[in-house]
Amino acid sequence: MTSRPVRSAWLAAALCAAAGAFAATASAQTSFSATYSGAGINGGSCTSTYNISGMEPADTGTHPVFVYMVGTAETYTNAAAMEAVRRMAAKGYVAATIEYASSQFGTCSVISGKASCVFNPANAASAVSQLCSRARADCSKGIVVAGFSQGSIMAILAKNFDARVQAAYGIGAGVQYSAYDLRSCVANGNRVLHSDRLRAVNGERDNFNGGTASAARSQLQELTGLNCGSTAYGCLSPNNSGWLIVKNAQVADRSADHCYMRRSGDCLGSQNSLDAGWQGGTTNWQLESNLQWLTTFTAK
Repeated sequence: MTSRPVRSAWLAAALCAAAGAFAATASAQTSFSATYSGAGINGGSCTSTYNISGMEPADTGTHPVFVYMVGTAETYTNAAAMEAVRRMAAKGYVAATIEYASSQFGTCSVISGKASCVFNPANAASAVSQLCSRARADCSKGIVVAGFSQGSIMAILAKNFDARVQAAYGIGAGVQYSAYDLRSCVANGNRVLHSDRLRAVNGERDNFNGGTASAARSQLQELTGLNCGSTAYGCLSPNNSGWLIVKNAQVADRSADHCYMRRSGDCLGSQNSLDAGWQGGTTNWQLESNLQWLTTFTAK
């Protein structure tokens, strides 16, 4: 007769403990905002004001930094950007998504100009200077970066400007986007970031990188210098750097296009509605696996 009240009391205590743990987790990060001086749509000098939106651990320690950059014409606080920021803050990073002049793509010179304004530590008004000056940031522990499309190119170029950048995760990253040939600045051997610190994940129907698995493979091979054969859908080094191609069957709308992380639309779907697998899964092409890979290159 006494077992039921004891069990009920135990269950109530367990539920309270779980609720407390959830509340602690939910309050473990705090949001912040800032501004920096960036370039215009054609690159050039860093004279325009842009926004930074971020999250960081709510503790007294110091942490490495994570930077995310959206693609052309995307809102800098869209669902993919904020999902990445939230997850990296929860992993112990000062994490932020960076607004920039994203309305137009550009040449190596133009995109490098935008990236310089974000990542030049010698410029006190750069985005990286603003982030590294935060009380909870310690950029000597490393900076890791990620981005989509134009933002992926900026991520790949980040180490050209800041030696503290340790690794990059690129979504929809390539060496040629329609008429823009970027081989001279992003192909393997033509940038500071070594390919053993780069992981690129593209869809097999990426319409900006050729539209077929074969075209995606060719671009990724040139980007990373890794070739695993003419039928491979992935080519990873021992440290899991390298490239992956997302198959149509792996995404919910069965179209692994340039914007495969969105729920639907071949890049015309809402940027605030994400593919459930990419957002919540743990296989190697999905968000969590790639963010976890980035964490292996920084100190805690």
